[in-house]
Amino acid sequence: MESRITPTVEGGLLTAIAVILGLASIYLPILGVFVEFFCAVPIVVLTVRQGATKGALALAASFLILSMFVGAILAMKIALGFGICGLVLGYCISKNLSTVKCFTATLVTAFIAQIVAISILFFIMGINVMEIETTVVKESFDKMFKLYETIGVDKQALAQIHGLFDKFFEFVKYLFPFLMFFIGSMHAVLCYVTSKWSFEKLRMKFVDPLPPFAQWQFPQIILYLVSFSAIGVYWGATREWIPLYTVSINVVVITLGLGFIQGLAVLSAMANYFEMSKFWRRLIFIVIIFNMLFIQIVSFTGLFDMIFDYRKRLVKRE
Repeated sequence: MESRITPTVEGGLLTAIAVILGLASIYLPILGVFVEFFCAVPIVVLTVRQGATKGALALAASFLILSMFVGAILAMKIALGFGICGLVLGYCISKNLSTVKCFTATLVTAFIAQIVAISILFFIMGINVMEIETTVVKESFDKMFKLYETIGVDKQALAQIHGLFDKFFEFVKYLFPFLMFFIGSMHAVLCYVTSKWSFEKLRMKFVDPLPPFAQWQFPQIILYLVSFSAIGVYWGATREWIPLYTVSINVVVITLGLGFIQGLAVLSAMANYFEMSKFWRRLIFIVIIFNMLFIQIVSFTGLFDMIFDYRKRLVKRE
């Protein structure tokens, strides 16, 4: 039986669902964090079914209604964090773009949305998010060090550790763009995963599944980016070119992260080749993730795989 619901009613219902999910993500303790992951889904569904214009109108209406209940800042957090990602993902799905293009467009949009949100908070509202977050974390560490002093821990050792933490916080300030990229990546991934799950439940066509993890491969340009950025880090540090150093160190961290993902893909392909059980695969991956030396080795393995393609050698041996 065909549904008699009109496009206008459907748009209103999906907008209402988006608002309810937004309110629940803010007011529900603990569960609200998980509810927020689904805030993009109504926008994705509406955009796929009725087009980007209706999706954008629903997103704008959701933002305005949420602003009346929770304030503009929290409403903007939801709209720019997940809503805009849902709009772009829905548009890409409606245009039958490839899986990689859909996810890449969503990822770029999420990163830009983070920059826009931070810029609005800083230039319009005078809120320095990075400074606030850093101050809160430093104060918590200061309280922890004072607690250790009261229970008799060596003050000289604590002073050395405290100095290391201070240097770390100074370094983190240079990685603010990377942190925005990381948060945007998480939003893009969550938007993609929750939308895929919801589309399956609604029996709607989603994009084709991503290729198996063992086949993931990034373009060779990433290896050249990390090489030139490493030179930029050296020049920026030795010549005190802060803008060059900031840009270069963020590119290095991001490209090393992509190399790490590809390195894990290489290990996954090797595990497939040697028919390793899931238990041992997961155990090896956990050990790697919690060991900085292994992380670096896997990252460089992934970067060099962009040129040498070790997985082809595994195929030839079969």
